[in-house]
Amino acid sequence: MAMLYLTRREGEAVIVNNEIEVRVLGVRGRTVRLGFRFPPDTTVLREELFEQIRRANEEAATAGRSLAGAVARKGPKEDR
Repeated sequence: MAMLYLTRREGEAVIVNNEIEVRVLGVRGRTVRLGFRFPPDTTVLREELFEQIRRANEEAATAGRSLAGAVARKGPKEDR
């Protein structure tokens, strides 16, 4: 994945893929207020929430593989 670095002033924007607008709404000290305009089917998450979901998905996938491996090693139950 690439990282693009831009300098924008208050009121200026960048357009991504001809459909996502990211506009600088204000700057106060070290805080920048951004506005986003995007299609309704676009998913937008704060980075910390995205990472939390990614970790949870990885843990669930790992647990699922471990469980599947345990079941495979045990083999099918025989009818008595």
